[in-house]
Amino acid sequence: MKEYKSDIEIAQGIEPNKIIEIAEKIGLSENDIEYYGKYKAKININSLKNKEQNGKLILVTAITPTPAGEGKTTTSIGLADAMSSLGKKTILALREPSLGPVFGIKGGATGGGYSQVIPMEDINLHFTGDFHAIGAANNLLAAMIDNHIQHGNKLKIDPKTITWTRCLDMNDRQLRFLVDGLGGRMNGVPREDSFCITVASEIMAIFCLATNLMDLKKRISEIIIGYSYDNNPITAGDLKAQGAMTALLKDSFNPNLVQTLEHTPAIVHGGPFANIAHGCNSLIATQTALKLGDYVVTEAGFGADLGAEKFLDIKCNAGKLKPDACVLVATCRALKNHGGVSKEDLDIPNIQAVKKGFSNLKRHIENLKNKYKLNLVVAINAFPSDTKEEIDLIISECEKLSVKAVLANHWALGGKGAEDLAKEVISLCDEKNEFESITTKKSVEEKIKTISENIYGAKDVKYTKQATQKLEKLKEDGYGNLDVCIAKTQYSFSDNPQLKGAPEDFEITVRDIKISAGANFVVVLTGDILTMPGLPTKPAAENIDVDESGKISGLF
Repeated sequence: MKEYKSDIEIAQGIEPNKIIEIAEKIGLSENDIEYYGKYKAKININSLKNKEQNGKLILVTAITPTPAGEGKTTTSIGLADAMSSLGKKTILALREPSLGPVFGIKGGATGGGYSQVIPMEDINLHFTGDFHAIGAANNLLAAMIDNHIQHGNKLKIDPKTITWTRCLDMNDRQLRFLVDGLGGRMNGVPREDSFCITVASEIMAIFCLATNLMDLKKRISEIIIGYSYDNNPITAGDLKAQGAMTALLKDSFNPNLVQTLEHTPAIVHGGPFANIAHGCNSLIATQTALKLGDYVVTEAGFGADLGAEKFLDIKCNAGKLKPDACVLVATCRALKNHGGVSKEDLDIPNIQAVKKGFSNLKRHIENLKNKYKLNLVVAINAFPSDTKEEIDLIISECEKLSVKAVLANHWALGGKGAEDLAKEVISLCDEKNEFESITTKKSVEEKIKTISENIYGAKDVKYTKQATQKLEKLKEDGYGNLDVCIAKTQYSFSDNPQLKGAPEDFEITVRDIKISAGANFVVVLTGDILTMPGLPTKPAAENIDVDESGKISGLF
């Protein structure tokens, strides 16, 4: 075991390769990239438009999250490094971190230990400005809506029906509900308003699902911002906003190229949350990686019931993708937590708690293997406190489900610690691909029911009066067959974060439905889930600092 260092100390101790060297590894020249300093670049997607997507796609997902952590991003990075070390032309495709969690709970989201993407400070803080561009495009539309009302309201927009919210890439509960346009006639029309976090905005969803720049503009034009006094949908296209908004996003739409600690090429682009959005990196980034690499390792946010479900039922449908293999990450510590052990006692050996908590892993396995027909391996992300008995139990229980479980120690050893996992993944990629989505050719209501009952394990779905009215309005306006993006707690299969393991005999309550016509899905709000998080009692921001030389500390 190497001497313990913080994530940022490890990252700052590695000398990155020049980004042109990383680009050349995957067949790109200087004409194909735009430099953002020495170690970052954007890939010009136009230079690749005639290139075929021949890479094998590997999806990394995880069991239901716990405070113990599962290490899904870290596993994705370690796996990509391991595959590269085995001589496979591998590209990593990840989401960009949001400033909200960076300054909130996480303090950084670029992997951990000796499995990280670098430069980690840049990626965690502003990066290439993509999120700022997305926020600017979102807020330009908001400004044009209120400006249109101010100057005569030719479209007869009913201010009480405006659904478009402003956004900010920060956890700020103060902005969840507010009244703006105060101060007299020249300062706008007073109305109730709100903010969502940038990663939950429809612009982020569209950005991550568009297949090219013109598709991006078309999708933006289809955004529904509210309704007229006659109760007809009003779109961004009606406001003639799509051209300017796309102009703001033009450069950001090109994927970002960086590297891992072991210099594996990494494309980091887009970043919707999986509990309140669809939780996948951009489709254009994944497609670019599939054109440039023989193997592409990507991840979906939070547990497989959230990120993987949305990856498989939304992103794969949008991009005609078929994962060749799926990695389901679990830890002994997390299974103990699902088995009833408190966070403070997770380092104590407890074989019975692991066995009880295995119910959560089992349901995820059954969903991915039996419902989606994926070629699956379980990655046991190693922690120092794990015992041989606990690991052996997970392996044997997985064997009973005809799934192989492999111990991986990439956090401590980098790619070398994930070579056994990489070998199994490579083998799975050679097997027949029988993947199928579970929500195609169904109505919105049928899709909600299918996901709730078949993936979550719910016995029924209930709707509030407001949600029922929204559902009927969707059908009336011709949007009754869109995909569904269910916003749900990440801490449980249910909509109640307190129900651990694999709960049964519960109902999912849909409290509201919001249409995202440009993204081609409806957002289904359940439980107490919010689209603008707040900061915790002790934000990670309190630990982040910079010295006189500009060196940053505290990003874990």
